[in-house]
Amino acid sequence: MNYTLKVISPHDGRLIEEVPMIDVDTGKKMLADAYSLFNDRSRCLPKYKRIEILEKTAQIMSERIEELTNLAAEEGGKPYVDSRVEVLRAINGVKLASENIGQIKGEEIAMGITKASTNRFAFTTREPIGVVFSISAFNHPLNLIVHQTVPAIAVGCPVIIKPASSTPLSCINFVNILYEAGLPEEWCQTAICKSSVAEELVTDSRVNFMSFIGSAKIGWYLRSKLSPGTRYALEHGGVAPVIVEPDADLNEALPLLIKGGFYHAGQVCVSVQKIYVHESIFAKFSEKYSKLAYKLKVGDPLKHETEIGPLIEPAETDRIERWVNNAQKNGGEIICGGSRINKYSFEPTVILNPSSDSKVTTNEVFGPVVCIYSYKNIDNAIKMANSLSFAFQSAVFTKNIDTALKCINELNASTVTVNDHTAFRVDWMPFGGRDDSGIGIGGIPYAMKEMTREKLMIFKSNKLSN
Repeated sequence: MNYTLKVISPHDGRLIEEVPMIDVDTGKKMLADAYSLFNDRSRCLPKYKRIEILEKTAQIMSERIEELTNLAAEEGGKPYVDSRVEVLRAINGVKLASENIGQIKGEEIAMGITKASTNRFAFTTREPIGVVFSISAFNHPLNLIVHQTVPAIAVGCPVIIKPASSTPLSCINFVNILYEAGLPEEWCQTAICKSSVAEELVTDSRVNFMSFIGSAKIGWYLRSKLSPGTRYALEHGGVAPVIVEPDADLNEALPLLIKGGFYHAGQVCVSVQKIYVHESIFAKFSEKYSKLAYKLKVGDPLKHETEIGPLIEPAETDRIERWVNNAQKNGGEIICGGSRINKYSFEPTVILNPSSDSKVTTNEVFGPVVCIYSYKNIDNAIKMANSLSFAFQSAVFTKNIDTALKCINELNASTVTVNDHTAFRVDWMPFGGRDDSGIGIGGIPYAMKEMTREKLMIFKSNKLSN
């Protein structure tokens, strides 16, 4: 039976396009082709050819920025201005991969250190790990696809990519650009399929590496089902705690924390969700923050003036409404927003001191909701920030270097930013969570390294001296 996936606009519920879906048999054929390709060294793409293809890909994308921006904004709901930034990042990501191909290399291993190791010379090389199967998320429908396909291509791994069911169009378009740039189709295949089909494919023994971006529940579950030897990188969510000290420059901090909290309606794994503000400036900070949040323009993501778009689907709007109502019933004070605008969008919402057992405190909200908590001293703030098992990006705003260093040292996070919001990222930096927030390192050059494995070569000769 042939199935199609209906791609629905998150802004107004209209049908954008219907996309054919593959079944298990078709997916197995994709996997067999990728596995055969990897094991046939005569079909390996030489490095210079990969560079040519990626350079051409970046060139084509640069000529189609408007088209790529509108497509991403339409299917994903991220406002045009932010989707355009995403497209520019995606182009830069392709360039980064091309530039880093020459940096994938091994090292010399010292010999002659012991008598047994004399007359030997040794070094390592890095070679592609094998077939990569990537499962992506909706919130960056182009840039995440780049991060989960291009590093594999750059190091010589065939890759199969399953985009999020809500946002497959940017993925399909990008893969077609790769083909247009000269990439043979078997090197990057798109699997539009049900989750059950993806599970059967990614747990196949022919998959050497799984790249997963999405919910922790699904990611950790799939990890438990992987075949022996399959390596993986999991990128999940977080609550992005931020500490604001009394000496912080609020004129700089406030707009940054507004952007970090409400960018893409909070649907980002490192969105600012929890702000801990010292009690001496709590009232002033909260009042100014809520006024800025109130001014944000919610609307059609294709309009250039829109600052906040819709939730990805109406069910998410319903969930956010339940969580906000729960927080209010449990003592949280709503000082901005708090209500749905329609079935697709929710008001930018600010909640003061929700209880420790409220959903908005104990879980990743993944919506346009920011909670502000009062604290008495920095140790208390750090303790609250570390109270959950999530550990991704965090931040502190202070002018005191000792305070900044204390937070860097004591916050349980993979990244601590100082005087900047938690959603900051450039694509050449290491990026990934720890604990419940994931495992493995993303970022173009780091993902490239993750998708390779070392091989040691040892030469023995009595003519060698150490």
